[in-house]
Amino acid sequence: MALLAELAVRGGLDFAQVRITPGDRGWELRHVDDIGKLVEQLQKLSPAELRPLAQSTTAGAFRPIKTAPNLRSGWWCWIPEAEAATLALALDDLYPGALTDWWVLSRPGSAPVQSYRELTARQTGMYRVTQQLTDAEAAEVIATGCDAQFCLKKRLWTVPGLAPDEANSGKSIIPCLEMCPLMLEFARCGRRLVQQQELSLRLAAGELATLLTALEGALAGSVPNVREGDLGSPTNPRRIRLLMHRLQGLVAKGKITANED
Repeated sequence: MALLAELAVRGGLDFAQVRITPGDRGWELRHVDDIGKLVEQLQKLSPAELRPLAQSTTAGAFRPIKTAPNLRSGWWCWIPEAEAATLALALDDLYPGALTDWWVLSRPGSAPVQSYRELTARQTGMYRVTQQLTDAEAAEVIATGCDAQFCLKKRLWTVPGLAPDEANSGKSIIPCLEMCPLMLEFARCGRRLVQQQELSLRLAAGELATLLTALEGALAGSVPNVREGDLGSPTNPRRIRLLMHRLQGLVAKGKITANED
């Protein structure tokens, strides 16, 4: 198994928010936030209990994207050396399909990356409108919606004018080879927002600073009870980041003016 060889070379591996550490005839798994804690301080889980763990956040909200940086902490799991296959199964329960994508990417040759245009070109019905986003609009949607705040996969797919995620982007070693269903819906949402009538806006400098600060605060977690997958909500964090990105861009271009008085 390529994973075991990698662990032997590195002496441990961070797989998104899970630290895998070789031990005496086995491997331990724990949340990266729990590194340094005694095993006695953590809840001991069996490999079979990892899938339920990954289904919801600490607050009990469903996790539609398992590579979102909100995996619950406070647990510890031991996998004996004689059950090496269980290690792969455990990681697949925590991050479905991620180990396979990582293995494919580690092999010589190009990974099967599918660009935004390639994927949206096949869309029919309500997702056909995603084809109508310009490259600049699609890049804005992708850059905001795939931010490390929302997903730890390293995005390799892209659209003209937007580079893939770099090594220092805050992402994990898990590659993202194509747009996920949630991001496809976000692109549809982004297209609907583009189609809506734009409003002229004049703000005092202090008002603009307040608005941007409020948006940053909302992204930091001050907006309660908003499901990640509820992209129709005006307070969805992906929509907030998209709005903040657009406002900052309009300010930079002088299209939103702020009175200095």
